[in-house]
Amino acid sequence: MANQTRGLHHYHLRKRLHQNHETYPHPDKFKRFYDKLIYIVVILTPIANIPQLFKVWIEKNASGLSAVSWFLFSGISITWLIYGILHKDKHILIMNAALMIIQALVAIGAVVYGGSFF
Repeated sequence: MANQTRGLHHYHLRKRLHQNHETYPHPDKFKRFYDKLIYIVVILTPIANIPQLFKVWIEKNASGLSAVSWFLFSGISITWLIYGILHKDKHILIMNAALMIIQALVAIGAVVYGGSFF
């Protein structure tokens, strides 16, 4: 492990202590639970958008969809994606990269297959 990180693990621990960050894994069971729950959320959030994607592109039915809303969702995901890159947070990065792609495809499908623009 030390070979892979080249000793940076201790640097990051020291930096966290200096900045008064909480320890990881956290001693509180509830916070440890949420640290693990976030992995499930990262997977399920993009999956929750897939049925809408299939409805638009496979059934070619965009009725009831607002392209503007889906483009805005995609833009918000881009903002979170940049935040994840800047803070080197894999959870935010992975989830919002997937969301950005799915939401942009739904928005494009809404325009192509006749959903309302607003």
